[in-house]
Amino acid sequence: MISVLICDDAPIVRAGLRMVVETEPDMTVVGEAADGSAAIALAPQADVILLDIQMPGVDGIEAARRISQPVLILTTFDHDENLHAALRAGARGFLVKDAPPERVVEAIRDVASGQAVLSPSITRRLLDTVGIPTGSLPELSEQDTALLRLVARGRTNTEIASDLRLTHSTVKTYVSRLFTKIGARDRAQAVYLAYESGVARPGS
Repeated sequence: MISVLICDDAPIVRAGLRMVVETEPDMTVVGEAADGSAAIALAPQADVILLDIQMPGVDGIEAARRISQPVLILTTFDHDENLHAALRAGARGFLVKDAPPERVVEAIRDVASGQAVLSPSITRRLLDTVGIPTGSLPELSEQDTALLRLVARGRTNTEIASDLRLTHSTVKTYVSRLFTKIGARDRAQAVYLAYESGVARPGS
């Protein structure tokens, strides 16, 4: 059973998310928070934190930075600075609130299982807004570079396995090794590092 904490300053949003989550047989809502301070205090009770960015007091970005549990940002404010700040703060996923309910519960499961989530629109926004590369990565093999570019395009392990004609387990091993090599905590940070370093570029 995946325990979920819902953090949003709008009661109607919290009620809607609770309804979505609690219709799933493998999920339960363990609490709600209307501000960042409450989210930080209640976070240890949950496996996944659904966290809005714009909240009174401590905002969602700062809360994500101070929460050790996996955070899934769910917000209407998908501005460029929010995306970059959320990834730097350690958020494992970033979805906008117009995502369909089935996508939200899928993202919760992915985050709970250790994966990271960026919606296609968010991945495109990251691709479109990255500027001059400011970071660097260790020297990568041709295979690692190709793999990182697929990850940066938002491809799942299953899709990468199909692209490269490999088994899912093999791709999972390769991706894990790649993340260790580049120092990425998870998929979201790997995407960020790929574009920040220039390994991936628009159209690549």
